[in-house]
Amino acid sequence: MTGVQTCALPICALTFNDLIASSPAMANVMRLGRRGAQSHIPILIEGESGVGKEMIARAIQGESDRAGKSFVAVNCGAIPENLVESTLFGHEKGSFTGASAKHIGKFQEADGGTLFLDEVAELPLDMQVKLLRAIQEGEIDPVGSRRPVKVNIRLVSATNRNMIEMVKAGQFREDLYYRLNVFPIMVPPLRDRKEDIPALVDHFITRFAAEEGRKVRGIVPRALQMLQAYAWPGNVRQLENTVFRAIVLCEGDTLEVQDFPQIAALVEGYDVEIPAAP
Repeated sequence: MTGVQTCALPICALTFNDLIASSPAMANVMRLGRRGAQSHIPILIEGESGVGKEMIARAIQGESDRAGKSFVAVNCGAIPENLVESTLFGHEKGSFTGASAKHIGKFQEADGGTLFLDEVAELPLDMQVKLLRAIQEGEIDPVGSRRPVKVNIRLVSATNRNMIEMVKAGQFREDLYYRLNVFPIMVPPLRDRKEDIPALVDHFITRFAAEEGRKVRGIVPRALQMLQAYAWPGNVRQLENTVFRAIVLCEGDTLEVQDFPQIAALVEGYDVEIPAAP
């Protein structure tokens, strides 16, 4: 499963029992995730883009003593560099040009709950220093504030980068890396957990058929075999989007090979003609 919205709402809770992850390759992820959830230890979730790192983080929250509290997800790679500090730590009114009102940062939004820092390796070096202090001291310094603010957060981070190499290259602080990487969890790519593909496909068919008002009820065996033969460089997120497109293309009540033209063109023995754009 993937595609859960990033939010700070308690209703966005789930547990490891909700994840589609019964393959042998995911057994260690589930075991470590459940173990880590029972502690407040900082967790670093590693894995390729699209493997479902945020879903693992949400399951950790859902099985921890912070279940039902806020889960605040931040994509560190998507924040403009000049707004990183304000986004994470907040700012006071008038603290810089354009600061027309007081702003509560993501750390304070997550107070009492879990802060999920996705793509944490993308943080600028100066912000890495401030993040390290926030983790060590349990307090933040909003921009323009005269005094620090205490925060109580569970920190879970994620990355698709080789952070050891970044540390060696001077692109990421070594002290912060070891603060984040106390309890690492490596999520395998979809190509290493193909046993999960049938259940994932069924889940996405049910979801998108309902959302699109389509009467698609399943997938023919040959099409499913084709999906299992593909390497999925975009992992679960790519599979999700592929099934969504197939639901839109499907003219019957069952997905067939021709509903996956891009995948069929890449898997030997399944080539079909890609329909012209409308």
